[in-house]
Amino acid sequence: MSEPEGRGGVWAEEGRSRDKGPPPQAARRAERRLESAPQASGKHGVAQPAAQLPAVQHLVVRYAKRGKMRFASHRDVARVFERGVRRAGLPIAYSAGFTPHPRISYAGGTPTGVASEAEYLSLALTSRQAAAQVRERLNATLPDGIDVIDVTEDPEGRKALEASQWRVVVPGVQPAAAERAVAGFLALSEAPVERLTDKGVRRLDARSAVVTLDVLGPAEPHEGPRASVAGVQDCAILRMVVLHTAPAVRPDDVLTALREQHGLVPSSPPFITRLAQGSLALLAGTSTS
Repeated sequence: MSEPEGRGGVWAEEGRSRDKGPPPQAARRAERRLESAPQASGKHGVAQPAAQLPAVQHLVVRYAKRGKMRFASHRDVARVFERGVRRAGLPIAYSAGFTPHPRISYAGGTPTGVASEAEYLSLALTSRQAAAQVRERLNATLPDGIDVIDVTEDPEGRKALEASQWRVVVPGVQPAAAERAVAGFLALSEAPVERLTDKGVRRLDARSAVVTLDVLGPAEPHEGPRASVAGVQDCAILRMVVLHTAPAVRPDDVLTALREQHGLVPSSPPFITRLAQGSLALLAGTSTS
């Protein structure tokens, strides 16, 4: 399932009416695990729709998408969270209208097949809850591979997400070759690439959205040994900060430019992970430190 095009930092609610077709195998297994999980009871019983109750608290949830769950699409992850919120007994607010749906807003998700340590969603609740307890209750109901890392309170229910930091493991490429390709890419004023979308072929400038791009050494600070990241020795590891633009420029667009214009060809599909989202000043600083 392809991901919706658009601006990466925009938050949007995922309504039931937009869910079309069965989820892929990974998400279907996740839903079965939720079905078999013990039902909450007492004050943490399964929450019922509260369409008439206003939201009194907004919580921003940071979560990771790991392992096989990286193959679940953004819509499938939304289904998993909707069911997880119900199982956790959270007093979620509901939208008005003929078919109310939970007021859960999502920042732009990673493409299918991409892992992440920094996905975000916002929960609108009808009664106040301790953020730490919300984290624990969600993690108790969500399937393996979807892990809530942090929950914080935000009066607006939104976090400024201007850019993302990515790590890209490129198998079969030596670091020296990657450094030459990166230097050539950064010297360009533009790097036009084409991507096939549901609406046809889209032409993008991969260079304009890239703020920083470098090649990590065998044991960069905070990155760990190369083998622990990639599982193999023969690879190059790229780190990049990419602006959230419309249409979105993705790490695979940068890889396309590196392949087509600088001959950087991996021996097998690269492994891409979003490490962080946030303000440009913060991410650009962490990338160069």
